Amino acid sequence: MNIADMRISRLGFGTWAIGGDGWHSTWGTTDDADSVAAIRRAVGNGVNWIDTAAVYGLGHAEEILARALAGLPASERPYVFTKAGLVWDEEHPSAPARRIMRPDSVRREVEASLRRLRVETIDLYQVHWPDDGGAESRATTGVPAERVTPIEEYWQVMADLKAEGKVRAIGLSNHGPALLTAAEAIAHVDAVQPAFSAINRSAAPDIAWAAEHGTAVIAYSPMQSGLLGGTFSRQRIATLAEDDWRRDSPDFTDHLDRNLAVAEALRDVAERHGTTVASAAIAWALAWPGVTATIVGARTPEQVDGWSDADRITLSTEDIATVTTVLQTTGAGTGPVTP
Repeated sequence: MNIADMRISRLGFGTWAIGGDGWHSTWGTTDDADSVAAIRRAVGNGVNWIDTAAVYGLGHAEEILARALAGLPASERPYVFTKAGLVWDEEHPSAPARRIMRPDSVRREVEASLRRLRVETIDLYQVHWPDDGGAESRATTGVPAERVTPIEEYWQVMADLKAEGKVRAIGLSNHGPALLTAAEAIAHVDAVQPAFSAINRSAAPDIAWAAEHGTAVIAYSPMQSGLLGGTFSRQRIATLAEDDWRRDSPDFTDHLDRNLAVAEALRDVAERHGTTVASAAIAWALAWPGVTATIVGARTPEQVDGWSDADRITLSTEDIATVTTVLQTTGAGTGPVTP
């Protein structure tokens, strides 16, 4: 399926994990040279789009992406997708970013992203979260909440950016069907980006909405931030960097045992296909009707090689049943248990 006039690969490279340390949602310290190599390996393996966001590493991930693209011939350059709407405090970089989509703020963000990415046009520009005036982060930042910008107002700005040629396509991430419908009345939603995996299936209504409106779905976290990669255990979690956000996530603490049971079911699927658990997890997400493509992260080229065949795996009825059974018996995750 296309996003606007772009035919995208079923696998995209995600840059959240290469943002580095020193910010609120870090995955710990990263090696920038490894990050550049990972992006180039993904492109060499057939990935033709990279998803990033201004907030990842507080601009650092966008800068790393620009470095990775600089050495590629124009014919090999992937599409560049990024996001707006999470605004950080330069004086308190480790505080949670604020969800702000005021028109003036969005225009500052798009210019900053264009500058960091070193491009003239962003291929897909997305709203990261619905605007809440910064209310969610108020308790930790101490900054008073602002007026909430309604979607009708900020989606019009996104449509204007497309009309002006700043961006080629526009999308919404983490918005439910009601907000998607409100946006569609103003300008077509070219793409939606929900979290979606065998554990987190709560975006099924978003995916159904997209199918009804000719909108592409690029799902993020198909491996549930690594939990479904086949290498996690309680022991490994204990070794995560102290500032790694996953250490405090309920998925990695309170719900760990049942989530790891899902990973084991996917291991059975992987063995039937002669592939990795990571690829099986991604293939499960891709098998869901309406999912156009998935965003998969990596911090090294070797990690990229661990999932690059996922788009070539066709799950059988038996494979789907294997995962459905463990979801039913453990109660892992949320949402419908089978496509």
